[in-house]
Amino acid sequence: MKTLLFFTILMVTLPIGLYFSSKAYIFEGSMKMSSSDSYFYAAIVAVLAVHVVLALFVYVAWNEGTPKSKGKHD
Repeated sequence: MKTLLFFTILMVTLPIGLYFSSKAYIFEGSMKMSSSDSYFYAAIVAVLAVHVVLALFVYVAWNEGTPKSKGKHD
Protein backbone atom coordinates (compact mmCIF):
# COMPACT_ATOMS: atom_id res chain seq x y z
CA MET A 1 0.00 0.00 0.00
CA LYS A 2 2.91 2.35 0.71
CA THR A 3 4.23 1.70 -2.79
CA LEU A 4 0.92 2.67 -4.39
CA LEU A 5 0.66 5.84 -2.32
CA PHE A 6 4.25 6.80 -3.12
CA PHE A 7 3.79 6.38 -6.86
CA THR A 8 0.42 8.16 -6.79
CA ILE A 9 2.00 11.20 -5.18
CA LEU A 10 4.94 10.97 -7.58
CA MET A 11 2.56 10.71 -10.56
CA VAL A 12 0.80 13.92 -9.54
CA THR A 13 3.74 16.05 -8.47
CA LEU A 14 6.60 15.11 -10.80
CA PRO A 15 5.00 15.82 -14.22
CA ILE A 16 3.41 19.06 -13.03
CA GLY A 17 6.61 20.22 -11.39
CA LEU A 18 8.72 19.32 -14.40
CA TYR A 19 6.25 20.99 -16.75
CA PHE A 20 6.36 24.37 -15.04
CA SER A 21 10.04 24.30 -14.11
CA SER A 22 11.21 23.20 -17.56
CA LYS A 23 8.96 25.77 -19.22
CA ALA A 24 10.15 28.65 -17.06
CA TYR A 25 13.81 27.84 -16.48
CA ILE A 26 14.94 25.70 -19.40
CA PHE A 27 12.87 26.59 -22.45
CA GLU A 28 11.99 30.23 -21.78
CA GLY A 29 14.92 31.05 -19.50
CA SER A 30 17.95 29.33 -20.96
CA MET A 31 16.87 28.65 -24.53
CA LYS A 32 14.90 31.91 -24.99
CA MET A 33 11.99 30.16 -26.73
CA SER A 34 8.65 31.82 -27.31
CA SER A 35 5.81 31.08 -24.93
CA SER A 36 3.91 28.91 -27.41
CA ASP A 37 6.98 26.82 -28.25
CA SER A 38 7.88 26.38 -24.60
CA TYR A 39 4.37 25.06 -23.85
CA PHE A 40 4.85 22.35 -26.44
CA TYR A 41 8.28 21.20 -25.28
CA ALA A 42 7.38 21.40 -21.59
CA ALA A 43 4.38 19.15 -22.30
CA ILE A 44 6.71 16.60 -23.91
CA VAL A 45 8.88 16.66 -20.78
CA ALA A 46 5.80 16.09 -18.59
CA VAL A 47 4.60 13.18 -20.75
CA LEU A 48 8.04 11.58 -20.60
CA ALA A 49 7.97 11.96 -16.80
CA VAL A 50 4.60 10.18 -16.66
CA HIS A 51 6.00 7.30 -18.70
CA VAL A 52 9.06 7.00 -16.47
CA VAL A 53 6.92 6.94 -13.31
CA LEU A 54 4.61 4.33 -14.81
CA ALA A 55 7.54 2.16 -15.88
CA LEU A 56 9.09 2.41 -12.41
CA PHE A 57 5.76 1.49 -10.80
CA VAL A 58 5.35 -1.56 -13.01
CA TYR A 59 8.92 -2.65 -12.26
CA VAL A 60 8.51 -2.24 -8.50
CA ALA A 61 5.07 -3.87 -8.48
CA TRP A 62 6.32 -6.78 -10.57
CA ASN A 63 9.26 -7.47 -8.26
CA GLU A 64 7.40 -6.77 -5.02
CA GLY A 65 5.88 -10.23 -4.64
CA THR A 66 8.85 -12.30 -5.72
CA PRO A 67 10.92 -13.88 -2.96
CA LYS A 68 14.53 -12.88 -2.87
CA SER A 69 16.67 -15.97 -2.92
CA LYS A 70 19.92 -15.79 -1.02
CA GLY A 71 21.28 -19.15 -1.97
CA LYS A 72 21.03 -21.98 -4.42
CA HIS A 73 17.81 -23.99 -4.34
CA ASP A 74 17.84 -27.55 -5.64
